[in-house]
Amino acid sequence: MDDVLGDLFDVIEDRKETLPEDSYTASLFTHEKGQNAVLEKLGEETTELVLAAKDDDYQEIAHESADIVYHLLVLLAMKDMDLDDLRSELAERR
Repeated sequence: MDDVLGDLFDVIEDRKETLPEDSYTASLFTHEKGQNAVLEKLGEETTELVLAAKDDDYQEIAHESADIVYHLLVLLAMKDMDLDDLRSELAERR
């Protein structure tokens, strides 16, 4: 199975380093609000996920969940963390 999260995190890290002008991800790293923009998106996407779950809209649940995971990975990159930090924390909760 492909490591989708690892691949996505690699792309996020690349955008953080190269800052392509046409990249939404890069804009989050260069935006004046930066971290606040990501935190706001996490809050917004969480609310949308809750609403989708209440409506039993499975396609929308998957979509909003993906948005949350993406913005969470951006936040980890902003904080100079990586997937191993997340994996370690999750492993401790088994």
